[in-house]
Amino acid sequence: MEVSTSKEKKFLPWIIALGVAIPLVVAILAVAPKMEVLGQFNYYIFPLFNAIINGTTFFVLIAGLYAIKQKNIPLHRMLMTSAIALSALFLVFYVLFHLSTETTRHPGSGTELYIYYFILASHILLSIAIIPLVLITFVRALAEKFDKHRKIARITLPIWLYITLTGVIVYLMIAPYYPQ
Repeated sequence: MEVSTSKEKKFLPWIIALGVAIPLVVAILAVAPKMEVLGQFNYYIFPLFNAIINGTTFFVLIAGLYAIKQKNIPLHRMLMTSAIALSALFLVFYVLFHLSTETTRHPGSGTELYIYYFILASHILLSIAIIPLVLITFVRALAEKFDKHRKIARITLPIWLYITLTGVIVYLMIAPYYPQ
């Protein structure tokens, strides 16, 4: 039993570091000077890639939930690891896009704009929280602390589903306003 506890503690500095570093880097990207990392590349393809990744992650998470409800642990493990890998790929495209392009503002007004900003704000705030939640959930599974894993997964999964779904919605709401 102590081995599992030491496994959890071993990953704690990484969880804290990533939980702080990723949102910090994303915040810096908002104000950093833009650069052409990939040369004369159409960076505006990245938001579409990210919407596809978010949508795929949403369905992978649902499949992972179904797998564990069916007690198919190997499939659940593979699906949840895939969801983490997809989220990491999302982050790469997100950083490349925001490192290379100016922020696109939603030009709408009234109710549409309020809805957009509500969804965007909740998406961003929960995206900050999900990083340590996913990592802790994953580490608890690796450490074979399945009771603790289940307990936090019940919090992590709905938030992660919300983030992936609202990521697609935000894309659909802002995509018409990207420069051509």
